[in-house]
Amino acid sequence: MKDVRSRSSATGFTSSDAAVSDAKAASRRVLRGTLGASLLRGGPIIALLLLSAYLSFASPYFLTANNLVNVARQVSINVILAVGQTMVIISGGIDLSVGALLALSASFGAVAMTYWGLNMWVGIVLALLVGTTAGLVNGVIITRGKIPDFIATLGMLSTARGVALILTGGLPVPSHLTATTLKAYLPARLIWIGSGDVLGVPVPALVALIIAVIGWAITTRTVLGRSAYAIGGNREAARVSGINIEVTKICIYGIMGAMAAVAGLVLTGRLNSANALMAEGAELQSIAAVVIGGTNLFGGEGTIVGTVIGAVIMGILANGLNLLNVSAFWQRVVMGMVIVSVVVFDQWRRRAFETY
Repeated sequence: MKDVRSRSSATGFTSSDAAVSDAKAASRRVLRGTLGASLLRGGPIIALLLLSAYLSFASPYFLTANNLVNVARQVSINVILAVGQTMVIISGGIDLSVGALLALSASFGAVAMTYWGLNMWVGIVLALLVGTTAGLVNGVIITRGKIPDFIATLGMLSTARGVALILTGGLPVPSHLTATTLKAYLPARLIWIGSGDVLGVPVPALVALIIAVIGWAITTRTVLGRSAYAIGGNREAARVSGINIEVTKICIYGIMGAMAAVAGLVLTGRLNSANALMAEGAELQSIAAVVIGGTNLFGGEGTIVGTVIGAVIMGILANGLNLLNVSAFWQRVVMGMVIVSVVVFDQWRRRAFETY
């Protein structure tokens, strides 16, 4: 002890100085962690506000009621898909088949309501069953077949599009010929779901809001949601703690399929028809909304609220580029740069703040 005191005196430091230094270091670590968490939670909201503020000055049409209603209607489909995609990504997976499942479910529903003459509700149930079943198949292939999520859902993407093409013959449903000769139309109530409004609020936006609330409840209030976070955060730790990884992932992919079917029915009502090639690229749009909303692409972290904000940012950005007369070619470039920038920022934030 005497030697320690003598060395401390020789270097000019005492034990109290060391304690103060440790306390300052701990304080800096807490500050960095708090700042990192704040950037994660508040980043999408700040980006949304800044983007809206810029567009409100850049275009006199941006803040008009008609334009905002159009934005709400346009982002609804992506919100519905992105909510399901959030659950998949939180669990450490990814689903590249959501656009194809949307088209397959919508095609089945439209064929049932027109060519087969079934009641609208029967057609809706059939579409939901098709989407959910295809999602469950994704989950089974991934968990039981030990196939990477990327490969399994990529295979489902091609398969679902192919089945939809076989079912519809590659034509819109109902086609112009069917409508004029057989008098087979989609039910007016389904068209209202895709194109109607309630007190000025588009029905698709209300459907998207309901889906978002359901997704929020699943991820924050159920064992399934907590299990998804645990699997995405540390798969081996989740397994050791008793979580049934296979059942959890199969259920999550089943929910994703059901949400793709809901999006397909809403889009069918909006377009007044369904076809096997609708919603091409929707999988990438949903993944982009999830990432922009702050969800960790490697799983274990993310929120439904952030995803909804991410989808709205994408919708407003696309709308703003249209209002500013930016060509469709450059819009693709801008959207790609935004997505890459968000991912780079997210990775920088995690390295800079979470390692302390």
